[in-house]
Amino acid sequence: MRRRDLLALPLALHAQDPGILTGTADLPGAPLELKAGPLSLLFEPGLGFVRYIRFGEHEVLRGIYAAVRDKSWGTVAPKVSNLRTSTSPGGFELTFDVLCQERDIDFSWQGKVTGEAAGTLRFDFKGQAGSAFERNRIGFCVLHPLAECAGKPCQAEQADGRVIEGRFPDLISPHQPLMNLRVVSHRLPDGTAVEVRFAGDVFEMEDHRNWTDGNYKTYCTPLALPFPVKVEKGTRIEQSVIVKVKPQGVPAKVRARSFVELSAGPATGKLPSIGFGIATREAPFGGREAALLNALKPAHLRVDLNTAGDWRGVLARAAKEAQALNTSLEIAVTLGERPEAELQALAKAIQPTRWLVYKADEASTKPATITLARKMLPGTLASGTNQYFTELNRERPAYGALDAVCYSLNPQVHAFDNRSLVENLAPQGDTVRSARQFCGTKPIAVTPITLRPRFNPQQRGPEPPPLPGQLPARIDHRQPSLFAAAWTLGSLKYLSEAGAASLTYYETHGWGGLLMAGRSPLPELFRATPGMVFPLYHVFADLAEFAGGSYQALQTDSPLDVIGFALTLGPRRRTLVANLTAQPRIVRLPAAAKLSIRTLDERSFAMATTDPARFRKVQQTLTTADRMVELPLSPYAVVTLDS
Repeated sequence: MRRRDLLALPLALHAQDPGILTGTADLPGAPLELKAGPLSLLFEPGLGFVRYIRFGEHEVLRGIYAAVRDKSWGTVAPKVSNLRTSTSPGGFELTFDVLCQERDIDFSWQGKVTGEAAGTLRFDFKGQAGSAFERNRIGFCVLHPLAECAGKPCQAEQADGRVIEGRFPDLISPHQPLMNLRVVSHRLPDGTAVEVRFAGDVFEMEDHRNWTDGNYKTYCTPLALPFPVKVEKGTRIEQSVIVKVKPQGVPAKVRARSFVELSAGPATGKLPSIGFGIATREAPFGGREAALLNALKPAHLRVDLNTAGDWRGVLARAAKEAQALNTSLEIAVTLGERPEAELQALAKAIQPTRWLVYKADEASTKPATITLARKMLPGTLASGTNQYFTELNRERPAYGALDAVCYSLNPQVHAFDNRSLVENLAPQGDTVRSARQFCGTKPIAVTPITLRPRFNPQQRGPEPPPLPGQLPARIDHRQPSLFAAAWTLGSLKYLSEAGAASLTYYETHGWGGLLMAGRSPLPELFRATPGMVFPLYHVFADLAEFAGGSYQALQTDSPLDVIGFALTLGPRRRTLVANLTAQPRIVRLPAAAKLSIRTLDERSFAMATTDPARFRKVQQTLTTADRMVELPLSPYAVVTLDS
């Protein structure tokens, strides 16, 4: 095999600017690597988060962390200080302080994590309220891994001492699989027993994949209890989580590898149709933006109409933009108190189209609303929920009258760091597979897909304005970064391979879009220059060139590090590979004897974002002797290989 240095492209260099990677110069510090006898784990100092507790090659727990959640289920960001660590033979102890302050909330807590050589891990939480406020939850969340647990049996000891047999769900469970907990036990694939014990509150488990989180979560304070709850100033809260393993032998050694391997999987299928949302809070796009967006061949443009407001102007603008992009509209309408009259007005305003119908007071659209919409609206009708998959899963629609079933998703309902967003990619496919169990062969439309929640469905009253020094809640500073491009490829891969028929991503332009038509209103927080084409644009451009084609699944032996997605159209084949980490990686994969390669990374960032047409013409030729290729990937790089 002959390999060229793919990182030596003669392009403008901005590699010293960390904002290129994740949209911010404030990069997280390196995690601490710790040992507790046969257990290994990471501790993230900036979050107070224990991650990836492993016994050899097997993941015992995905994570343990403590959260302060306000009366609208918003999570208050932790500020960690005074971290102190000490180690002993086979063990360790670390302590730290955390301050959670936001608006009326002032809560501080001390954390202590100890690991013992016998294979025991203990996390203690001691907190005190510095103000009076309302909360929905304060305390521990324990994350159980999917690969080791999905579909497997477990045992639960309840708060009254009763022991019951349970099972981690395979398809996504709409409701809590285990409740009233103080101990959860299961076995690893090698037979090792794992026990997780809770103290300080009553715990229960939910299938976190309902919100595309990549785990099962056991959390404190059952949802059956009233919330929010008033926390008085001076209130003290103490909890503990204790993890023990009982090995059946010596843990298998983790294989040392210098590369991540991709291989062809068995799944193949037709690529879904891909559309985008209109940028309702931005000025209309101009001629340059129209040309760039046309190159993506959007299957549709989504526009959201609220019949309680002045929707006609929004619809007129959307129709004009759809015409400029030579595509159709996906009209998401939220009905108010007079649904029949509102539907009648909509039907008269536009020719038959694709409708997504919701009702303001229905988390998942009820049968009566669907029946009325079917009667009143000409065209294709989809419904389900404008919220998250969990609402669809818990209140399943009368899908028989629908042409398609729909729901939206984003990866940040519960966690906001880069690692969590990557963990939350694969469960997107689980939502499609789980929806298939109750909607039969109906097409599944995931619409829209965004980095941040568009709104908080649990918000009590108007959403508060952003705090000083913060972006609006719906905007993610990573939108114009390489991270967002790599994450978007992962999302497209998992949703396509699961069989989604239609996907709607982001907005056409602006803060939540594919490119910046004007200036960033807050350039110090959202690092986009006027006219900038965001890196994720090129992921959609790569797929647009294979519109109407097929995919072949690519499997990886390290899915949190590197993923791949293979496309075919006639004799043409394209493989897209993304590094999902902030560290360089090497990937090894099967390839044709001769390849054309384009790399989107720190070195090519300037050209890709300012001169996209030129960037897309820059390719290198690679020849291989044994039909295998090794590629070096810089942090959050996306590589396109054509044969």
